[in-house]
Amino acid sequence: MTSAPANLLAVRNLLLTHLNVDKDTVRSQDLEPAEVGIVGDPHHRGGYHCGSDRVVPGDYSVVESTRDSSGLTLHASALDVGTFSVSSGGATHNLRTLSAWFVSQCAADAADARDIREIIYSPDGRTVKRWDRLGKRTTGDSSHLFHTHFSFFRDSTKAGRDQTPLFRRYLTAIGLIAPPKPEPDMEQTDKLVRNTGSANRTVGDVLADLENLRNWLISPANSTGLITQPQANSPLQQMLTMARAWPALVAQVNALSNRDFTDEEQIVTGVLAGLPPEKIAEAIPPQIARDVADELSRRLTS
Repeated sequence: MTSAPANLLAVRNLLLTHLNVDKDTVRSQDLEPAEVGIVGDPHHRGGYHCGSDRVVPGDYSVVESTRDSSGLTLHASALDVGTFSVSSGGATHNLRTLSAWFVSQCAADAADARDIREIIYSPDGRTVKRWDRLGKRTTGDSSHLFHTHFSFFRDSTKAGRDQTPLFRRYLTAIGLIAPPKPEPDMEQTDKLVRNTGSANRTVGDVLADLENLRNWLISPANSTGLITQPQANSPLQQMLTMARAWPALVAQVNALSNRDFTDEEQIVTGVLAGLPPEKIAEAIPPQIARDVADELSRRLTS
């Protein structure tokens, strides 16, 4: 059965929260829950208030845009807003001014209004007009003298895309929702929010460290390039010390890599010292053995 999607229910709740001024007393100037509808009544057939179980052959809410045909589900994709009147910011706001504001945002192609396919409304309570993103129609039936109809492309409903930003922006524009507070300006004297090991560290200290590191990296040889002297044992000081030591460390590694650490004579002496004479004799080839014997004999008789 056709049902109300969560994203349009969120819009409905937002409007009732701020336009149903006195929820304990039924007053004509309040926007009452019965005046904000999403799903059409059981006899409703065709149009954006119906889901896939109630659309009709050639239904304009399905066939005129691929955004609708690809997004058809059991969800309705429309919202009706009834009459109300509230005073805010020294002005009176009602269904007529609401309609004009939303039409102006759609006509201006506001980013948060691009899921709205059409708005059927009355600017004066006597004539009915329609803003249609597809340019198909310009008017509607007389029931829209007393309520404004919003159609949303069905793919946005299927995707569950948040539709409250545009309506929140309207409520902010008329003064019923306070605008967000601007972010405070950051001063260099402001202390850091999180402790970095120095309780008095400021934004300016961080900026100076970054500038120091940048200047050191690009400064000519034999010049510090520092704009301020970093504190002893600070992260920047440690980083600069390591950076300065790096060339010497590289040179030492290169020098060691070019050395031959093998002492063959010491290795041979060690091996021979561990062997008995008969083993050494067995390992010597006959001719070398004779040459060694001759040399030993010569040395003994000289």
